[in-house]
Amino acid sequence: MSEGRNIARVAIVGGGSAGWMAAAALANALRGDCRIALVESEEIGIVGVGEATIPPIKLFNRSLGLDEADFVARTQGSFKLGIQFVDWARKGHLYFHPFGPFGAEFDSVPLHQFWLRARARGEAAPLDEYSMAWGAASRGRFERPVPDRRRIQSTYDYAYHFDAGLYGRYLRDHAERRGVTRTEGKVAGVRRNGETGFVEALRLEDGREVEAELFIDCSGFRGLLIEGALATGYEDWSAWLPCDRAVAVPCAPGGDFGPYTRSTAHEAGWQWRIPLQHRIGNGYVYASAHIGDDEAAATLLANLDGPALAEPRLLRFTTGRRRLFWNGNVVALGLAAGFMEPLESTSLHLVQSGITRLLALWPDREFDPLGAQEYNRITIQEYERVRDFLILHYHLTERTDSELWRRCAAMTVPETLQYRIDHFRRRGRLVSDGLELFQNASWLAVHIGQLNWPERYEPLVDERRDVDSDRLLAGIRRVIAEAAEAMPTHRAFIDRHCRAPAP
Repeated sequence: MSEGRNIARVAIVGGGSAGWMAAAALANALRGDCRIALVESEEIGIVGVGEATIPPIKLFNRSLGLDEADFVARTQGSFKLGIQFVDWARKGHLYFHPFGPFGAEFDSVPLHQFWLRARARGEAAPLDEYSMAWGAASRGRFERPVPDRRRIQSTYDYAYHFDAGLYGRYLRDHAERRGVTRTEGKVAGVRRNGETGFVEALRLEDGREVEAELFIDCSGFRGLLIEGALATGYEDWSAWLPCDRAVAVPCAPGGDFGPYTRSTAHEAGWQWRIPLQHRIGNGYVYASAHIGDDEAAATLLANLDGPALAEPRLLRFTTGRRRLFWNGNVVALGLAAGFMEPLESTSLHLVQSGITRLLALWPDREFDPLGAQEYNRITIQEYERVRDFLILHYHLTERTDSELWRRCAAMTVPETLQYRIDHFRRRGRLVSDGLELFQNASWLAVHIGQLNWPERYEPLVDERRDVDSDRLLAGIRRVIAEAAEAMPTHRAFIDRHCRAPAP
C-alpha cells in the first residue's frame, strides 16, 4: 500500500568521507527501486588531512561487508588504542584516554574507587597502568582483543587511523558497485517548491538539474543546502571551545609508530599526530585571538617527526552545530551539520550515527514532521554531550602560562557539565542522564588525567572488608604487563596482516 509514497530518488551533495559514507550506507540499506545520486566537483576538493577514529567505525565498516585487512591496506591505515594527551593539565604531564575500561571489575563497587583509596594511602600506581589498552600502546604493541571475557586481553577496544581521501575513494568504489551514480559538477543553486519550501532539484553551473525527493547535504562548512538554501541557522559554541582555525601538514614517517593518536597542548591550542603507514598526519588547532596564522604554521612545522611533505593547509571554522540537522527534505551530515574540533576523533562517528539515525527514521514522500523532530532531538542531544566532553579537557587545566588556558580554566561551563564535574570532585562519582557516546571509562580517564582529584572516595569502599583490593589491583597490573609484552609490535602486526602497497 505504501510503495507509491516511497522515496524514489536521493541526491547527496558533496563527496569526501561524509558523502561517500552516506552513499555506501544507503546503497547497502535501500535494495529496492530507490536511485541514489552523488554530486561533487573535483575542483572543490575535500578537507580530509588524515583521520583518526573511534571504535564504532568498525561496526559501520562491518555493516557494509568491508574486509578489515583490505580496508586498512587500501587506506594506508594503522590501528588506534586510544589518545595520549601531553601538556594538557600542566606542562610535563601526560595521560592516556584508552578504548576500554581500566582493569577488570572485581566487585560491585567500581574498581576506580578502590584505586582512589589506594592512592590516598600512597600505594597506587598511575591509573594508566591499569589499562590494557595503554599497556599495549605504551610498548608499541598491537593485537586484536580476544573474545574470552575471563582474559585481560578482552578488556580493550580499537579503532583506526587512515588517509581520509583514500577512505572516500574506497567507499566510492563500494557504492558505485551497488548502483550509486556520481555526477561531476558544481552546485550553482536549487529549485524549491513554492508551497512547501522543499528542495526539488539541484541546479549545476552548466545548467543541468538533479532532481530528488530527499537531499543529503555533505557540502562541508558551506552547507549549500541546509544553510545556503534553507537558512537553518547555526548555534555558536566558541565561548566554550575557543579554537577557530587549524593548520595541517603531512610529514615523512619517523619516530614512534605506536597504535595511538597523540594530542599535545601548545600555548594557543593543541597539535594532533596521526601515524599512518606512509606518512604522519599533523595539525595545529588554535585560537586566532591568541596566535597568528604564520606563527601557528611555524609552530607546527617546528614540531614534526620528519620533513613536511606538502605546504601547510589553513582551515577556518566556528565550533557549533546547525539549529536543525533535518530541515524539510534536507538532512545535513559531516561539516555541513556542524563542527567540533577533532580532539576526541568524533568527526566520522557523528556522520556514522547520523546515517544510522536517518535510516531508522527513513521517510516517505509525505515527510511526516515527527520523524525530523525525533532526528533533531536525538542529534542535538548527541552533539551537546560530545561538546561537554570536549570542554572538560579545556576547563580542567592548571596551566597559567598563556591567556588561552587561563581563560579556559576560569570560564563558566554548561550546567550539564558542571554537575558532572562537581559529582566527580566530591566522591569520584561518574553520573550521566542516559546512554551516550563517551561512557564512564572515558570520563574517568579525562577527570583523572586533567587532575580533577576527588576529595574523598565512596564510603562503601571501606565496608567491603572481604575484598582484597590491594592484591587484586597489583594482579591486574602484572597480567596487563605480561599480556602486552607477548603481543607483536604494531608494525609487525600490520606487515603480517594489512600492509599497504608502496604509495
